[in-house]
Amino acid sequence: MTAPAIAIYGAYGHTGRLVAAELRARGRNMILAGRDPDALASLAAGLEEDGSGGGARVRTLTASVDDPDALRELAGSAAVLIHCAGPYSRTGAPVALAAAEAGCHYIDHALEPHHVKHVFDALQATAERTGTLLVPGVSFYGGLGDLLASAVADGLPAVERIVLAYAVSGWRLTTGAKNTAAQLFAETERLTYADGTLRSGYVEPRNAVFAFPPPLGPRSTLTPFPSFEPLTVPRHVPTRNVDMMLTSSTFEEPDVFESEDLDDDTRAATDFMVAGQAIYEGGNRAGDLRGHDLWRAAAVASVEAAVRVADGDGPAKTGVLAPAEAFPAREFLEALEARGVLTARLPDPSEGS
Repeated sequence: MTAPAIAIYGAYGHTGRLVAAELRARGRNMILAGRDPDALASLAAGLEEDGSGGGARVRTLTASVDDPDALRELAGSAAVLIHCAGPYSRTGAPVALAAAEAGCHYIDHALEPHHVKHVFDALQATAERTGTLLVPGVSFYGGLGDLLASAVADGLPAVERIVLAYAVSGWRLTTGAKNTAAQLFAETERLTYADGTLRSGYVEPRNAVFAFPPPLGPRSTLTPFPSFEPLTVPRHVPTRNVDMMLTSSTFEEPDVFESEDLDDDTRAATDFMVAGQAIYEGGNRAGDLRGHDLWRAAAVASVEAAVRVADGDGPAKTGVLAPAEAFPAREFLEALEARGVLTARLPDPSEGS
């Protein structure tokens, strides 16, 4: 029986190439898609010449985000579509819509809160009608935080506050990431979750010190970091507040915004930690994820999700789901650890429950 194809939109970008390499390593059939046919052909030739994919078939399909017919053709040709071409505030809606209407399961690498909220608000009914699973944000920023929050709070009946703090050094932005960062930090309508209510509006960014686990220790952070966990975490964690932080030094490093043309090895030289705390009456639980090369961690996370869904190992429920609604958080993070992209230090789920 032929394995179902997994499509990659934005396949020849940095993230898309990492996703393609991971799919090839797992012997999966794939469809490479994007607007540049020459770049797609070059990537496909390189994947086929590599010979490590166990006979995986590679096809290409040219499709622009402003060509709904081509996007529908792409979605109709695959079991799962992994969207890798940001900024998602520009590219996300048409690709997600094409997938939902075609009954093609959809996963993306979005960080942008308003795109993720749009997928939940606009496509839930369509996805449920067509029996489609849409999981935006299965990536490093957002996705790992959402999963970590669920693992840290697992079994707690009530949580006063979830704190998620990202520490990243050596991050070098691609063109898409640079455009996304510029948009997010200029955005005035930020999503926050406080006192049990999701709000959209202006919030004054500030500096705060967060005590990361050793060896990092206390670090200055920017808060609120504009990620989508304030929207998704309360869907599966009974919390009244979600706080988001990112180390201030991440964007202070030399050349962080002038790095579009770096080679892949240099771009991979990142170190990261995602720390999570669940604060509840009488105590708190903490856990963290740490590793190197956040780009590869993101790619492997999206592929792990896509392969599970393609093979029928995803959630029974369809519609739009947060990463930790779609997949059991602890087990999913442990699977990423087994793939060598991170180390997960998770608390005992019986503590405090």
